[in-house]
Amino acid sequence: MNLRDLRYLVAVAEHRHFGRAAEACYVSQPTLSAQLKKLEGFLGVQLVERSSKQVLLTVIGQEVAERARSMLSLADDIVELSRAASDPLAGDLRLGVIPTVAPYLLPHLFAALTEQMPRLRPVLNEERTGSCLERLRQGQLDVAIIAVPVEGADAFPQRVLYDEPFLLAAPEDHPLAAREVVDLDDLTDTRVLLLEEGHCLRDQALSLCQTVGAREAREFRATSLETLRQMAVSGAGLTLLPEMAAHAGPRQGADGGLVLRRFRDPQPRRRIAALWRKGSAREPTVRALVELIRGLDAVRELSASL
Repeated sequence: MNLRDLRYLVAVAEHRHFGRAAEACYVSQPTLSAQLKKLEGFLGVQLVERSSKQVLLTVIGQEVAERARSMLSLADDIVELSRAASDPLAGDLRLGVIPTVAPYLLPHLFAALTEQMPRLRPVLNEERTGSCLERLRQGQLDVAIIAVPVEGADAFPQRVLYDEPFLLAAPEDHPLAAREVVDLDDLTDTRVLLLEEGHCLRDQALSLCQTVGAREAREFRATSLETLRQMAVSGAGLTLLPEMAAHAGPRQGADGGLVLRRFRDPQPRRRIAALWRKGSAREPTVRALVELIRGLDAVRELSASL
């Protein structure tokens, strides 16, 4: 038994398809299938159920694949540890970022990485919070950038990157658009547009709305912050946008009448943090990445606005 064959098994477990698994492993399908047969012969059990319609793992196959993931993660850590010892700011860094952060932070981050850490190759995975945490746990990510606190995050070392205020986004003809600063209580009995289930930002915004008696527009749930922005412009309702996302779009008035208003202190906000696995070979690299992010101009501007 060798690590290569275990990688083949894990690939089949993830893709449920021999062709896609072989492609992910950069081998031919006959080679992958033959090696899995050898692995089954060595272990003396059937790992994969083969049919013309689908590929499934047996119960023991699933258990072996789960343990194989841990073994492969440790093996990869050994390789990364050796590489990092010679140059921690080189090689691939597998980065998971939630969708309500990725489009707004990453353009600033990648520009800084190109200048300050040119030998580091960030490999981006844009995932929702639960997926980021699971892939980090399984060793498929080196670092996850998510909003905290959230269930499961305490299992990992973490550093705060920044606190980000929420801004009120309203059509220009809404009464609240005429105010320079708004109170959370101004949202009482108003319709607020939110993201769909599964986004941590939805849970944070919903909590704020429930605190002051605002009503969710239940007939509409957006899949992205940009959709929320456009629906607010159309007059469908008010919404809350994280400041970095709000300022990444067209300036107020340029997109048909969206007005952004800051809340009175203490401003509602969310906290963005970087998480990694304890003892990871990439920990020195992640810590350097954290300091780089904390020093970005766009991040410093958020601190100044609070």
